[in-house]
Amino acid sequence: MKKFLMAASAGILTGVVVTTQVAAPLLAQEATESIDVYEQLDLFGDIFERIRAQYVEKVDTKDLVEAAINGMLTSLDPHSSYLSPDDSANMQVQTRGEFGGLGIEVTQEDGFVKVVSPMDGTPADQAGIEAGDFITHVDGESVLGLTLNDAVDLMRGPVGSEIIITVVREGTAEPFDVSIIRDTIKLTAVRARVEQSAVVLRVTTFNEQTYPNLEAGLAEKIEELGGEDNVSGIVLDLRNNPGGLLNQAIKVSDAFLDKGEIVSTRGRNPEDGERFNSTPGDLSNGKPIVVLINGGSASASEIVAGALQDHHRAIVVGTKSFGKGSVQTVMPLRGNGAMRLTTARYYTPSGRSIQALGVSPDILVEQPRRTPATEEDEAATTRPNRSEADLRGRLSNDSLTEDEIKQIEEDRARAAEAAKLREEDYQLAYAIDILRGLSVMGGAN
Repeated sequence: MKKFLMAASAGILTGVVVTTQVAAPLLAQEATESIDVYEQLDLFGDIFERIRAQYVEKVDTKDLVEAAINGMLTSLDPHSSYLSPDDSANMQVQTRGEFGGLGIEVTQEDGFVKVVSPMDGTPADQAGIEAGDFITHVDGESVLGLTLNDAVDLMRGPVGSEIIITVVREGTAEPFDVSIIRDTIKLTAVRARVEQSAVVLRVTTFNEQTYPNLEAGLAEKIEELGGEDNVSGIVLDLRNNPGGLLNQAIKVSDAFLDKGEIVSTRGRNPEDGERFNSTPGDLSNGKPIVVLINGGSASASEIVAGALQDHHRAIVVGTKSFGKGSVQTVMPLRGNGAMRLTTARYYTPSGRSIQALGVSPDILVEQPRRTPATEEDEAATTRPNRSEADLRGRLSNDSLTEDEIKQIEEDRARAAEAAKLREEDYQLAYAIDILRGLSVMGGAN
């Protein structure tokens, strides 16, 4: 018994020694890190006071603190930032779908402002601003060295006022100026229309209106076509859609999926990860879908495209998307400001991250740049194609019924309509051709 107690005591003592040997370095490391943090905060305090006391002009203390906070956040990644009370209020308005400005989604790259995408029907879109453009000057003032928020502030102004931005565009030798008149931006989240026998759902942004607009627009156009049997398929147009609310991206994906994962998010800690799954029910009842994307499709757009692609629910057509695969959480702060902080990455159902890679289309289709037509080109496009039916004295076809003749005329009209669309929007025309081919293979009308 005495030996047992001695052995037990030795074991306990050894355990204490081992624990002490492990814990002591950890405690020392934490203590050192704490000292380093306090030293850095002291350094910040010293610089702050010297600026207040010795800078050539009097500075606003509030502006200094906000600039320091924003600098800390923007040093992390391009999507983390501080939102002043005004910026925070503006962001809440934008998610509801109406705000003032130019109508462009921007990020920052190499010190300049880069256009993620212009929004449909906005002043920037009408002025010809394109995804991938770099804005180098605003009203002659360089944006190099400014934070993204400061650059955006330069572009804000009263509705109806003019702004001149200097743009650098790939493929264009020299920078050029674009004049834009600021306006109130009223976004219709989803525009629905019929092209031939397909329903085209143009999703411009993901705000609180997106899913309700999509559901109502799809139902209306199916009814316009005379029922589901007359619908060849759906084109979900996400081109130049900069994203928006995560929950709306999930709802739009869920609208066309019966089961399976839509997207997952993973933060620093594994236990903070979330998984979002679809629920039974498909608004289109299994109709074929083509998703259109391009370099201006970002964030929530990529969630939808990636989910439908991974589940083989849609064919993705166009060009590679923007590649924003991170999740930002907006955290309210004292004084009515807020902090937008990147807290997670998101992953498509197959487990792939699109961060900095983007979603690659199943079928790569570039949108041809429109160039001014020459007189010869215009003559060629306006000159009608001649056939046997146009020849004087031709033999009549005595084997055709009235219904067959009517069908031929309808086919000609459809071909002319398709040719016109191909001139206006080659990618969309390509998507509709795919749907028509799929409907023919499936035996649909």
